[in-house]
Amino acid sequence: MKRALIIASIIISIVFVGACGKKVTTENASASNDSKKLKIVTTIYPEYDWVSNIIKGKEDKFDVSILMTSGIDLHNFQPTAKDILDIGTADLFIYVGGESDKWADGAIRQAINKDLKAINLMELLKDKVKVEELKEGMEDEEHHDDEEEEHHEEEIEYDEHVWLSLENAMIVCADLKNEISSLDSDNAEVYENNFETYVTELNKLNDEYKNVVSSAKRKVLLFGDRFPFRYMVDDYGIDYFAAFKGCAAETEASFKTIKFLADKLGEENLPYVMKIERSEDKIARAIIENSGKKDAKIETMYSIQAVSSDDMKKGETYLSYMKKNLEVLKKVLN
Repeated sequence: MKRALIIASIIISIVFVGACGKKVTTENASASNDSKKLKIVTTIYPEYDWVSNIIKGKEDKFDVSILMTSGIDLHNFQPTAKDILDIGTADLFIYVGGESDKWADGAIRQAINKDLKAINLMELLKDKVKVEELKEGMEDEEHHDDEEEEHHEEEIEYDEHVWLSLENAMIVCADLKNEISSLDSDNAEVYENNFETYVTELNKLNDEYKNVVSSAKRKVLLFGDRFPFRYMVDDYGIDYFAAFKGCAAETEASFKTIKFLADKLGEENLPYVMKIERSEDKIARAIIENSGKKDAKIETMYSIQAVSSDDMKKGETYLSYMKKNLEVLKKVLN
């Protein structure tokens, strides 16, 4: 509710400025950006990188931007007034569509460009979207007061990390190609060819994942952290244990959770405890210290939801991160 109020106030501020200052219309908003360029706004890096691959060779026709470049992840991001305005003057807006970016719905409704096309990844993927899983040993949700308890029990929480499935990525890229082609039909063949080239790479990597997992000694991961990789492990038949669900806000694990995971580490004879990028290893270290596997090591996997502008400048891509994750799986599952 607090986030919704913040977004509402941002939108009101933008409308007020537009009404009391220079009149803002779709036409002059486009002209101020560059009427020759089509404007695409994305929220997270995978979306941005997918678009970049599809428009390759025709970049001069587009102004493509990404909102989350500071290393803040999807769950903690708060849009600025400029972000809301950028969305409202875009031709195409791409967002995840989960609970973390509910703010986007208000931005779309109040868009200056009434022809704005918005792609909600979770709506696009439909029945492939998974309900968040509370597995044995995980910290449960934070407590709710009595007035909210009944409402909370009725809520279904969906796992937002849909981009961590290569199969989902291929579905989304096909839709992006179609939408981009509709914006610039003169170059539809270019976008089709780029898509075919890119989806071939995605398919090849998907096959590599299948081969690595099918020949692995073990098929269990243990995370002393949040677990955003549900889509990935379900694609390849990997089991897991974790301290928190993927979208959990908690950062402190109880001793009960640590002890459960420490016991599992020994029972499954696992050589590694996992964490995600930009996360501390305090819980992972506590699990090892309380287990019979004092020689276990800590390894990191990439959720690709908090990619910074510095990472982008280094040349990191969606495929490069997914290849890094594959190398990690080769190590920890054998």
